[in-house]
Amino acid sequence: MPWNKQNGGGRKGDSGGPSGRQPDLEELLKRSRDKLKQAIPGGSGLPGPLNFLVVIVLAAIVAFYAFTFRVNPDELGVVTRFGKVSGQEPPGLHFRMPYPIDEVHLPKVTRQNIIEIGMRSVGGPARGVRPVPEESLILTGDENIVDINFVVFWRIKDAQKYLFNIQNPEITVKDVAESAMRDVVGQSNIQPLLTGARQKTEQAVQKLMQDVLDHYGAGISVDQVQLLKVDPPTQVIDAFRDVQAARADQERLQNEAGSYASRVVPEARGDAERILQGARAYKEQSVAEATGQTARFLKIYDEYNKAPEVTRKRMYLETMERVLGGTDKIILDSRSGQGVVPFLSLDQLQKRKEPGN
Repeated sequence: MPWNKQNGGGRKGDSGGPSGRQPDLEELLKRSRDKLKQAIPGGSGLPGPLNFLVVIVLAAIVAFYAFTFRVNPDELGVVTRFGKVSGQEPPGLHFRMPYPIDEVHLPKVTRQNIIEIGMRSVGGPARGVRPVPEESLILTGDENIVDINFVVFWRIKDAQKYLFNIQNPEITVKDVAESAMRDVVGQSNIQPLLTGARQKTEQAVQKLMQDVLDHYGAGISVDQVQLLKVDPPTQVIDAFRDVQAARADQERLQNEAGSYASRVVPEARGDAERILQGARAYKEQSVAEATGQTARFLKIYDEYNKAPEVTRKRMYLETMERVLGGTDKIILDSRSGQGVVPFLSLDQLQKRKEPGN
């Protein structure tokens, strides 16, 4: 028959199935009769009518247990008749035919199950985890090895498929989860896995697991995949930390260099623009001065052509004024008989009067 014969296939305690809990009628009648004899004082036997009544009561009790079953609030009753599913019953008390006609499976459809991969929780006073390297060590896409511990939260979505389409549900979920994680990690580089790609990896593994389980018709819903640890292997973790520190220093130096370049380049561009503008202004000023000098010279030349002697004398006087205007002067006059004539400088006389007023 195609039904699940493992413990994960549902609870059969109320079904009267092959779990050994089918009540033995003769033994039950015998025990009930012995208890009734002990309860009645002074007699080792019962009168005929009372004995008949006891038999009827015991038969009714046995029939109640044989023809009914109870479904707990977190369960779903899946009834099979001669191995074929005949119905599903909600929580409560329900009628059924006795075994082997009907058999009842009671999977926990509302309970959230947890599968640990890469480690196992250890109970007792010193609680902790026990690593399982054969599950946690995974090869990445860039040919590195990463140590990953994660848990999978799942529940029963379709009780009928869960019971009869897969033989070992927990082992199936564990194998599918490990395979999906190896597939996703095998297509990723180690650096994103160690830093910011944890959520993306969890979602990818959950989706791949759900697709595979749906393809199997497992009747299982994957609620969440949670990464607990993503580290390099213990043997090389110190070297990985050194590499991470070097990469952090590299990024810091690159950021500092970028900041310096962002500050210096605009300053250099500003200085270059200022120099160019100064050169342009100097060029325009020089050209304007040269143009003015040329125009002045041409005007003087025109006047010179009109009166050469007057213009020559005027140019001589202007030149002497410009050359001798700021120098000390000594006047020689041979007609005065002394040779050197004292020169009274009005500006020097003005300076002498100012201090004394």
